[in-house]
Amino acid sequence: MTPLTLLSIDWALVNWSRAQFTLTAMYHWIFVPLTLGLLFIIAFMETRYVQTGDPEWKRITKFWMKLFGINFVIGIATGLIMEFEFGTNWSSYSWFVGDIFGAPLAIEGIMAFFLESTFIAVMFFGWNKVSKKFHLTATWLTALGANLSALWILVANGWMQFPVGMEFNPDTARNEMVNFWDVFLSPVAINKFLHSITSGYVLASIFVIGVSSWFLLKKREQLMAKRSIIIASVFGFISILAVIFTGHGSAQEVAEKQPMKLAAMEGLYTGKEGAELIAIGILNHQKELNDGTDPIKMKIAFPKMLSWLSFNDTEAFVPGIEDLINGNPERGILSAQERMQKGDSAVWALTNYKQAKKFGDKETAAEYLALFRENEGHFGYGYIEKVEELVPNVPLTFYSFHYMVATGFLYILLFMIFLWLALKNKIETFKWRKPLFIFGIIAIPMVFVTSEAGWIVVEVGRQPWVVQDLMPVSAAVTNISSNSVQITFWIFALIFTGLLIAELSIMTKLIKKGPQKPKED
Repeated sequence: MTPLTLLSIDWALVNWSRAQFTLTAMYHWIFVPLTLGLLFIIAFMETRYVQTGDPEWKRITKFWMKLFGINFVIGIATGLIMEFEFGTNWSSYSWFVGDIFGAPLAIEGIMAFFLESTFIAVMFFGWNKVSKKFHLTATWLTALGANLSALWILVANGWMQFPVGMEFNPDTARNEMVNFWDVFLSPVAINKFLHSITSGYVLASIFVIGVSSWFLLKKREQLMAKRSIIIASVFGFISILAVIFTGHGSAQEVAEKQPMKLAAMEGLYTGKEGAELIAIGILNHQKELNDGTDPIKMKIAFPKMLSWLSFNDTEAFVPGIEDLINGNPERGILSAQERMQKGDSAVWALTNYKQAKKFGDKETAAEYLALFRENEGHFGYGYIEKVEELVPNVPLTFYSFHYMVATGFLYILLFMIFLWLALKNKIETFKWRKPLFIFGIIAIPMVFVTSEAGWIVVEVGRQPWVVQDLMPVSAAVTNISSNSVQITFWIFALIFTGLLIAELSIMTKLIKKGPQKPKED
């Protein structure tokens, strides 16, 4: 079934399919950022071992490598299931964009996964079997391979947020790639990749600091803990500065290409010039479209900051949700109803084009094709039933975004304090060391929630689109029984929860055991 043959929407099927993919993606994202960041931290530690010849650095490297290995294996399991779901639950989507979406995933498998899997064996089992420098090279190449995997996956996701470098083939009802470099070098994809991997580096750095804090709190393995904190604090502090920079770039891309997402992030219903940026806020959860009520109950905001962050202009106009739904002719914004009409025209023209071509009426087919191309940019709106569908879940997007930003500033403070104390060798004599160590430990679950919140903003904020403006989720699902999706949802929920519990149990045991005792090797 292609989206062009979709006659009715089974919302139970759509919602359960979305729930299943959300479940898989969020579990998968628990493991991915720790993998991306921990590999580089391990590589830095092993580099110190090769530079100094100090066996303590080797012992430290091996300890963190064990924790990485457990996380890596479980991350692969969840990732494979997620890729299969494109075929089982989202076959209409796969048909519609397979020529484009499949290319980055294929490159990821051929280039990055093989590089990663080849050298990870050397990294784990090559100690004392290859030279120190060769082993170190294998560790760095494993880290590079893991991040290349993320690159191609995030390029594919970036294309879904901002489809470029393609042309719709009306004869096959598929989007086909015409310029690989437009897809690969899309500013949305580049910002998404850099922001995602650097946030993973922050998460892994906090994980290392938190575990090291536990050792310091227990007065165990203090040298290992202090050395680990120095590496993680430097890496984490540099990474979080990069997160801020790339986050600003991502916000500008969202403002230009996904204005509804930006409006949801800030709870902005009425567009304005010199729009303020909310630092802390509580939404009015009774707010509905065009009811005239204030969407924010309480807020602390920075005047004109949203306009500046979005468009580098403190007086720039930032459209709100109601501008995008009702239209704003003065600002050149079409209403949702107008876009839905153009979308209907595109779908109707395409259907008639295929019919005319089937009967060999080339002249009529050309007329319908011209009408389709005129309205092609609004194609997905032809599958929207009500304008309310175009508004994402504002509370979830708003609170996720503000939690992410607020905790980000806490992590900057955490890195600065730990780094300063470690470099001054005052971490064991600091007056408030016990609360600091406890904060370091608590920061571990906090940063995982921050990481998930970031993806909630990205994915929930762009609803209802699976491909921005071209395909809503309601047109992307496979025509199967919603009961079968519901059953597999609960099966996956049990499996993933079991895997997470197993990982936490194994990691906890390894941490309590501590690094391997020095021995001749």
